[in-house]
Amino acid sequence: MGNNNYQHIMVDYFVDLLRQIADIRDEHLSMIENESKAAIYQVMMKKVIKNAFSPRPTKTPLKPKITGTLQMQNYRIEKILFESRPNCLVSANLYIPNNLKKPAPGVIVPCGHSEDGKACALYQEACQRLAHSGFVVLVYDPFNQGERDQYALLSERNAVKSCCPAHNMMGKQLELIDEFFGMWRVWDGIRALDYLLTRREVDRSHIGLTGNSGGGTLTTWLWGVDDRFTMAAPGCFVTTFLNNLENEIPADCEQYPPGVIGEGMDMADFFIAQAPKPVILLGQKYDFFDRRGLESAYNDIGYFYSVINAPKKNVALFIGPEGHGYSVHNQEAMVEFFCRHAKMKPVKVEKTEVLDEKELYATPDGNVIKIGSKPIFDLIAEKADKFAESRIKLDSSTLRKRLLKLLSIDNINFVPYYRVLRPTNIDSKTYARYSIETEPEPLIMQSILKKRMDKPQYSNSLDVEETVHLYIPHLSSEEDLKNDPLAISLKDSHQLYSLDVRGFGESMPEGINDFLQPYGMDYMFHGHHILLGTSYVGHRVDDVLSTIKLLINEGAKEIHLYGRGQGAIIALFTGIIEKRLASVTIKNAPSSFESWVHTPIVLWPSANFLKGVLKEFDLPDCVEALGDKLTVIEPWGPDMKAL
Repeated sequence: MGNNNYQHIMVDYFVDLLRQIADIRDEHLSMIENESKAAIYQVMMKKVIKNAFSPRPTKTPLKPKITGTLQMQNYRIEKILFESRPNCLVSANLYIPNNLKKPAPGVIVPCGHSEDGKACALYQEACQRLAHSGFVVLVYDPFNQGERDQYALLSERNAVKSCCPAHNMMGKQLELIDEFFGMWRVWDGIRALDYLLTRREVDRSHIGLTGNSGGGTLTTWLWGVDDRFTMAAPGCFVTTFLNNLENEIPADCEQYPPGVIGEGMDMADFFIAQAPKPVILLGQKYDFFDRRGLESAYNDIGYFYSVINAPKKNVALFIGPEGHGYSVHNQEAMVEFFCRHAKMKPVKVEKTEVLDEKELYATPDGNVIKIGSKPIFDLIAEKADKFAESRIKLDSSTLRKRLLKLLSIDNINFVPYYRVLRPTNIDSKTYARYSIETEPEPLIMQSILKKRMDKPQYSNSLDVEETVHLYIPHLSSEEDLKNDPLAISLKDSHQLYSLDVRGFGESMPEGINDFLQPYGMDYMFHGHHILLGTSYVGHRVDDVLSTIKLLINEGAKEIHLYGRGQGAIIALFTGIIEKRLASVTIKNAPSSFESWVHTPIVLWPSANFLKGVLKEFDLPDCVEALGDKLTVIEPWGPDMKAL
């Protein structure tokens, strides 16, 4: 790919934006000087948390079962199954100290991203240390970890063969029905706590919460969501959203709570919301989660606790000497902290007893789906079907308004500034290049417009014809102009314009193969739009709308729009919004979003999953609204292959 000179523009754009938001938050926090202002801030943060972690389902019977017991030297392990939702089984282990004289403090342990879930050696060790010191501990498997592989019955499962891509698969399908995978994960934790509190062995007045990595995430989210926890120890997760972005760390989809950054919130605020409850932040010296961000979060929490005159012992920081992981150092710091606040004496454990994963199974063969639990993709499809049954057919005007709202587009009349760039050659033909500044200052976003020039000497200006043909590629203008039959036929028959919207072509932050992998930079940018409460595909549509405004401003009277693959979705949405288009042609578009929730595996990149769309309409509604103006060529299925 030539002239790829704008690879950093997407990262720089988000870094600049998050720095501005972080500066405003820091200023707000510094102005909290008394308990009255602190209380107002807490109410605000709790409201943001509530909005992000919704909708919250109705609690249904847990239907718990103890399927086996292991008697160890100083404690026993009960193998537990319960339903967090109807027909959604959660596998868990309950560690109970021997010879309890009275109810003991309880602890919930959400797991990190270990394939073996609760059986991971580090999580077994953490549970054992807590049990040795007298705590009753419930550790449970997350979706697609341990015994909860949701795709166990599929013959082809390469795209979900490990837990992180599987999480992202579930997450993007949930977005279509306006739900957040993080809330599904949190709900499992809430129901795990519900079960723990049914046990007579547990003292409800002391309930701890600790997890590492992805379990640190769930510790952070659960702490902010559920008031019943009394002490927390998140490990190897807490930093700042800005640090994660600056370090180019894509996160699991459950780590992108909708709208929290857009509302001025940071990770520390999940703990500030529950002040003055005791919390210890755990990290590692060589963790990929930046310890500078961890220290910044600790300082913010400490400052807030000092304003409300909380005991100094209620907030602590421990940074272990290792890389990412729940090392013995961090486990011991957690146990000591919990014992201090539960008024117990910690017991030093010199040697733990790591059991084989199969010994800890709560199911016969190590999988909940095989014993009747309904896979998450079926639960998603059922919810989508209910929306489809109740949706009211929208007239074209209402469809346009709803689409604008979902895409987070509010200024459709912006005429952008353009820069004339150096021309380039594609297949021995000269193409003029223009940087279209599709967002105004202070955050300038540049889309790259190319135009095939029959007279190369005219490539240093933008002279727009009365009839314009504008093409939006699947991934890259240059690739499509070389290889796609539609793009090739258009460039041979017209003086074609081709637009690389943000993150496509020259502004693609990595190679095309990396673009399509489920944990890449494009996925990370989509996640940050979720955090901001905006839409990535919406901003790409806005790039096209702004470019069309520019072309009209420069003399275009008739515009024909084309899109392929991802570009087809963008072109279809643009056609609904921009009424002055003469025609719209889409190639390799998905047949419907509904088809994406009725199959377990969808290979389309996350940015194409428009949050909440299936509550309002589907792609066939857009096709019908455009009527004769629209031409559809070779639709693609959920696997991005021809139907």
